[in-house]
Amino acid sequence: MANKFCVSLTCSKDNTDKATVGFVIANAAVASDKDTLVFLSIEGVRLSQHGYADDIHEAGFAPLKELMENFVKAGGKVWVCSPCFKKRGLDESKLIAGATIVGGAKLVEFLSDGSPCVSY
Repeated sequence: MANKFCVSLTCSKDNTDKATVGFVIANAAVASDKDTLVFLSIEGVRLSQHGYADDIHEAGFAPLKELMENFVKAGGKVWVCSPCFKKRGLDESKLIAGATIVGGAKLVEFLSDGSPCVSY
């Protein structure tokens, strides 16, 4: 059984509830000693930029910025879809700590041993 877990996140300010819950689940996985990855794609790639998540705070949850920082501090990885990042003209020099721009092949490799993945 794979000791890995993936959260695929396609939302940012277009659906702050999904973006927040995705990182809540990712924090739960990494706290359970799973090798945990958040894969940001489509609009989710905007969360890879410093300051973008600063004003996202869903009622009943910790602020998204705090959830993201805690996830990375706990050893979680944030991978950013390269084509989605480029399409939106984002700035590689503004990546948040722990974020890495990757191609789809890296995600396929991570999931190839049957690792579970949930999508938001």
